[in-house]
Amino acid sequence: MIENKMIGFIGLGVMGHAIADNLLTDGVSLVVYNRTAKKADDLVAKGAIYASTPREVAQQSDIIMTMVGYPTDVESVYFDQETGIFSGISAGKIVIDMTTSTPTLAKKIAEKANTLSVLALDAPVSGGDIGAKNRTLTVMAGGDQLAFDQVADVFSHIAKKWQYFGSAGSGQHVKMANQIGIAGTMTALTELLVYAKAAGLPLPDVLDTLSAGGANTWSLTNYGPRILKADYSPGFFVKHFIKDLKIALDEAQKMGLTLPATQNALTLYDQLAEAGYEDEGTQALIKLWWS
Repeated sequence: MIENKMIGFIGLGVMGHAIADNLLTDGVSLVVYNRTAKKADDLVAKGAIYASTPREVAQQSDIIMTMVGYPTDVESVYFDQETGIFSGISAGKIVIDMTTSTPTLAKKIAEKANTLSVLALDAPVSGGDIGAKNRTLTVMAGGDQLAFDQVADVFSHIAKKWQYFGSAGSGQHVKMANQIGIAGTMTALTELLVYAKAAGLPLPDVLDTLSAGGANTWSLTNYGPRILKADYSPGFFVKHFIKDLKIALDEAQKMGLTLPATQNALTLYDQLAEAGYEDEGTQALIKLWWS
């Protein structure tokens, strides 16, 4: 049971911080690490233990969860010979990488974990900052079935849905499918608002009406109102979405697939980043049309 475990959490960005905070609120014993230490100050004030390296997190925890920015960050957090998780972990523990990363890296982590008698999961999530705060994330897991079964109690504190998909890398593949879907709904949301505004329609009423019909999507419901308020704060960063779409397209190419709509979405988000908006939320895509 989670009540008898020490949980380590590495990566306190928009989503990671919210997840860690919810675990603390539920009375879970927590060790945390973040590259910028001050982002952990409020969690430490609530009872979390701060570790100075991922290695120390691994030494002090039974289950280690990671949610960082890029695959290069994941690589460093796990494999750095002096400060990485694998430099300090012991047999019988579980690692869960919740970063959206590559299936190849997920397999590398699982292979290394196996040599250390450690169980590993790649378990990226969907739901953005809202899902992280409201415990309504969806977890897509690949890796050790035994690990998945053992950490279901952990997922119950942070998500509404968690599903196991198979061997290492499977969770990342499902997340790529998710991001392909999100790319389509974000471009659709943007263009329908651009069209509706040009037609002189009342945009709040448009969103309200379309959310009750076949055009409704998670993006429309959650990001449409933010756009109308000119709220471009990052539930999910533009720069991270670009990273995800590049991974998805790279994996598609490996499988001999061409995904033109996803490629078009990447082109648009690249333009948005080049315009200086890479640190804003994905809903900032509307800025390519609206000043």
